[in-house]
Amino acid sequence: MNDKDPLAFIHESPPVRIVLRPGAAITATADEARRLGLRRLLVLSGPRGAGTAQAVADSLGPLCVAVHAEALMHVPVEVADRAVEAARAAGADGCVAVGGGSSIGLGKAVALRTGLPLIAVPSTYSGSEMTPVWGLTEHGVRRTGRDPVVQPRSVVYDPELTLSLPVPLSVTSGVNAIAHAVEALYAPDASPLTRLTAEEGLRAMAAALPAVADDPESLDARSRALYGAWLCGVSLGAATMGLHHKLCHVLGGSFDLPHAETYTLVLPHVLAYNAPAAPEAAAAVARALHTDDAPRALWELPRRLGAPHSLAQLGLAEADLEPAAAQTTGEVFVNPRPVTMDGVLQVLRGAYEGAPPVQ
Repeated sequence: MNDKDPLAFIHESPPVRIVLRPGAAITATADEARRLGLRRLLVLSGPRGAGTAQAVADSLGPLCVAVHAEALMHVPVEVADRAVEAARAAGADGCVAVGGGSSIGLGKAVALRTGLPLIAVPSTYSGSEMTPVWGLTEHGVRRTGRDPVVQPRSVVYDPELTLSLPVPLSVTSGVNAIAHAVEALYAPDASPLTRLTAEEGLRAMAAALPAVADDPESLDARSRALYGAWLCGVSLGAATMGLHHKLCHVLGGSFDLPHAETYTLVLPHVLAYNAPAAPEAAAAVARALHTDDAPRALWELPRRLGAPHSLAQLGLAEADLEPAAAQTTGEVFVNPRPVTMDGVLQVLRGAYEGAPPVQ
C-alpha cells in the first residue's frame, strides 16, 4: 500500500484450479492430472494417511507409478531428500500430496528441488495448499521461503477425507487457517482483494468449526470448513507473514511442538500484541467473529471446542521461553508492531500459561 494513495497495490493471482465436492479425491484427481498432461505420478502422504493415499493412488490407475508414505511434521530435510530420490527413481513427472500439512509440505519440498508440478488433496483445514510458501527443518532450525514452483497446480478438496479428523484436531487445523487470514489482514503488501478474501475466510471458518464440533459427520459443515480454509490460504498466499508465523516456525522447528495446536494457542496473543498498530485489521477480525474483542474471541473459540489450553500442555518448558523469544527476535521479518524481546516474551508467556490475551 502507498500512504499517498491508499488504493495503490499489486495483486497477483497464481493459476490454481480448485475442485471442492464430496468424493472428489477419488473421482477428480485423475482428471486433474490428465488436464495437466501428467502421466507418471508419485503419491505422497504420511504413515497415518497411507490408506487414504493408497485409495487415491488406486483411483489414478496407471497414472500412479509409486506411493511414498514417509511425510513427517515440519518436513525434516532428510525426509525431503528421500522423497526427491523416490520421485527421481520412479521417473515421476508430477506429484500428488494427500493428507495434512506434513504431506503437502513434503510435496512442496519435492517441487522446490525438482520443479515437478504438484496436485494437493488436503485432509485438514490449514490452507497451506493455497500458498507458495515452503518450509524445511534442518538441525532443529526451520527455514521457510516463497517460490511459485511449489504452489500446487490443482487442489482437490474432498470433505469426505476430513470425516475421520478428530474434533480437537479439526478445530486447531481450522484456527491455523484463521491465523493465515489474520496475518494477511495486516500484511504490508495486502491488496483490497486479499483483505476481502481474508475476512470472508475468517467468517466462514469461525462459523464452520462449531458446526463440525456439533456434528462431526456433517458433510455440509466439513465442506464449509474447507471453503474457509481455501479462502484463508488464498489470502496468505498473496501476503507477507509476520510475527505469528515466524514465532510458530521457531516453536515447531526448534522445540518440536505440534503445528496446528501451536498456531492456535499463539494466535490470540499475537493479535493482541499487534492490534494497537493494526486497528483496521483487528476491526476486520472482530467483524468476522461478531465480537468487539477479537483476541479474546480467538482465545475462547478453540477452548470451547476442545482444543489444548496452553503451550505447557503441549510440552514446552518454561526454560524454553527466553531461547524461543531470542531466536524469533533475531530473525528479520515485517510486522505491524516492532518486535522486541520483551514483546515476544509477553506473547509466549501468555500462550504458555493459557492465560487470556492482554492488549
